[in-house]
Amino acid sequence: MILTTNHQNLPTIAPYRWTVERYHRAIEAGIFDGQPLELLNGVLIEMSPEGIPHAGLSSDAADYLREQLGTRAKVRDAKPITLPDDSEPEPDIAIVKPLGDLYKTERHPHAEDIFWLIEYANSSLEKDLELKDKIYAAANISEYWVVNLKIRELIVFRAPVDGQYRSQHTLTSGTLCPVSFPTIQLEIARLVQ
Repeated sequence: MILTTNHQNLPTIAPYRWTVERYHRAIEAGIFDGQPLELLNGVLIEMSPEGIPHAGLSSDAADYLREQLGTRAKVRDAKPITLPDDSEPEPDIAIVKPLGDLYKTERHPHAEDIFWLIEYANSSLEKDLELKDKIYAAANISEYWVVNLKIRELIVFRAPVDGQYRSQHTLTSGTLCPVSFPTIQLEIARLVQ
């Protein structure tokens, strides 16, 4: 961290900014082994541990999405995506273009590869609703869903414009068609219960 002063000549602390490239080099060197971190806007953020409902529901939802989408998309569980503005979050579920071995040999999915993202949130709810939504909207990811585990609801963000989602809806039942796959009806209950 860098110590600076503000306009009142009081010390302030500025965090050390990471680039995706530097972050990858640190990972390859084993610097973060065993530490659950993600890079958000150039800052390393500790990831919350998954509780039983989080792990179970997100795993079941990923399986359900695989059944529904078949070969039209690849469903990745808790794997990194690389976004602009030095961000490499690890969403609970990323529904991405099926680009063969690219994700095994060359890179993580980029914004243009992503159909939509899903986060399951309990202790991370504030981060998912007030930080990640802006990162995902700024990357122009067309759709972002947050499952609020505290009250078992699905919050759907759509229509990113200038770093903000212009549409937000909260659902607890019924069905939902993803923007990228309008003919597929997903049962909300299969995602939140």
